[in-house]
Amino acid sequence: MRIDKLLSEMGIATRKEAASAAKRGGVLINGVPQKDCAKHVDPEKDRIVYLGREVVYQKYRYIMLNKPEGYVSATEDGKDPTVLDLLPEEYGKFNLFPCGRLDKNTLGLMLITDNGELSHRLLSPKRHVKKTYAYRSKFPLTDKEKEVLEDGVILDDGYETKPAEIELDNDRASGYITLTEGKYHQIKRMFEAVHNKITYLERVTFGPLYLDSSLGRGEWRELTEKEILALEDAAK
Repeated sequence: MRIDKLLSEMGIATRKEAASAAKRGGVLINGVPQKDCAKHVDPEKDRIVYLGREVVYQKYRYIMLNKPEGYVSATEDGKDPTVLDLLPEEYGKFNLFPCGRLDKNTLGLMLITDNGELSHRLLSPKRHVKKTYAYRSKFPLTDKEKEVLEDGVILDDGYETKPAEIELDNDRASGYITLTEGKYHQIKRMFEAVHNKITYLERVTFGPLYLDSSLGRGEWRELTEKEILALEDAAK
């Protein structure tokens, strides 16, 4: 990969800025100043220093966000703030997007990345990647209603949902629900199909990812290498 292309993709410098820095001796490859940014390097093997800062190559970015209420799962919106607005300004250099979506008033775990291919595989119905949500409902669920929801319920548009898993709390009006799909407002519509109403919804897992309990609402962190490998494995 060309030096200037690498620096540009990493969001460190434009090609023009890289060329200017190189002329001033500000670009080092394995300790040797490089005047020509068109030179190719191996970002996995070569040690690259730009203006005194070592460049650690990262092809893609993966961010765990604890989504607060009122933010939409989109890259831009003409009316409401988006989940990308919660990230620092420097992340605007990358083509980040939310992997999947949460409703505007649904809280919790959101994966933000620029790896489109992995995102597509994680969301593919063929891979049955599980997502678990903590919920509260207006009324307690009966055994029969729980069974209907777990077996698959017909929504208002005629779609029959895939089987779900429900773990009830003692009050039977709260608990956890796990899905392998993500239709529009699906959980809310599922409960409406059994004449109930969701009053609180928070995603707590997405495949192998668990919402980091140290993250407050609106806070984020980059995924660890172990978490990234687990996501890749889940998307196989």
